[in-house]
This record gives sequence, C-alpha cells and structure tokens, in this order.
Amino acid sequence: MHTTEDKPVAPHSGRRIAGEDPAKREQILDGAKRVFMEEGLEAASMNDITRAAGVSKGTIYVYFENKEDLFGSMIERERRRITETVRHVLDGRKPIAETLMEFGVLFATHMTADPTIRAMRMVIAANHRLPKLCSRFFSATPINPVSVLQEYLDRQVAAGIVVADDTAQAAKQFIELTTVGLFKPRIFGSMEDVPQKTVIEQNVASAIRVFLAAYGAKP
Repeated sequence: MHTTEDKPVAPHSGRRIAGEDPAKREQILDGAKRVFMEEGLEAASMNDITRAAGVSKGTIYVYFENKEDLFGSMIERERRRITETVRHVLDGRKPIAETLMEFGVLFATHMTADPTIRAMRMVIAANHRLPKLCSRFFSATPINPVSVLQEYLDRQVAAGIVVADDTAQAAKQFIELTTVGLFKPRIFGSMEDVPQKTVIEQNVASAIRVFLAAYGAKP
C-alpha cells in the first residue's frame, strides 16, 4: 500500500520553471521574427532581438541556445501554424475538388509569400556555414502539410473517391503541383512580386485536374 508520503509533493508556488512559459517564448519569437525579416539571419544580432522582444538577453538564452536555434524555432513555429490552417480545411466534408482547392490556395499563398521566401533564402545562403540549420529547416516534422494531406487522402481512398497505393507520395505530388511555376521563380528572383490570388487559383485548379486524372476513382 502506498501512503501519501510516496506521492510527489506539488510545489506551492505558481511560478513556472525557467524556460517553460509559453507566452514568454512566443514573445521572444515574435520579436525575433521582426528582426530576421528586416535584417536577415547574418546581420541580425541578439541585441536587436532583445530590444524587439522587450526582454533581457539572459531571458532569451534561457529559452534558446543561440541565434541559429532561435531562427530554427521561428521557422518551426510558422510551419506548425500553416499546418494547422490547412488541416482545418481538410477536416470538412466538401467535395474533394473544392477541398483541394482551399488547401492548395492556402499552401501556395504561404509558400510564395514574402516572409517565407526571405526565410528560405536566408537558410540557403547560410548552408555553407550552418548545415545543421539547413537540415533542420527542410526536415519533415511528424505533423506537416504532407502528413495532414496524406491523412485526408487515406480517408478518400477508404471512401472510394481516390485510388492510390502510396498516399504519402500522392500528397507530395499534389503539393508540388500547387506551386509549379511560382515557387522557384520567387526563390530565385525572376518573380519579384507576390503572385496575385487569381494566378494562384489558376495554378491550383490545374494541379487538381492533373491530380484527379491520376488518382481520382474512375466511374
């Protein structure tokens, strides 16, 4: 029999352990994002981030190892945000073409937006000096746009709407199709302006036609 002495005693104080305050972490990331977007990864300093976040430098180091860790964490947060956004679209019961249109437009809009393009250029430029950061940037987390689209496609396969032996590959192919002719020109500077919504919608509509021609169940 266990007595009450065997149970860990909860601390009486309501204070959080250093580095475990979600609101403070978000505050730091918000400040860091503003600095990185304005100055770039190389030029941004921890002093700049300290001022933008409104915290002490010591507080930043409680939460993040260094500037590169802070940048990587910022990218991962943005990835989680877009994943949750597109996942919400995929949870509905609309026809597959309509659902894929909403998903594709959201994803392509995010991928061609100025903040995303700037962040990717920073990582590519720093690859020779910070290869681990580049690896972290492009590594797939367990929950990401591909994984949530794969889950959706699995449900469509079960419903007899989609025919695919490898829904992970099918999800990757659709995602690539949504930004064909947009993402690379944005990254390499031949398309300076963010593509208009109508252009993105046309791109995604074309992606859906190709995707359903390959994976849509035939009558």
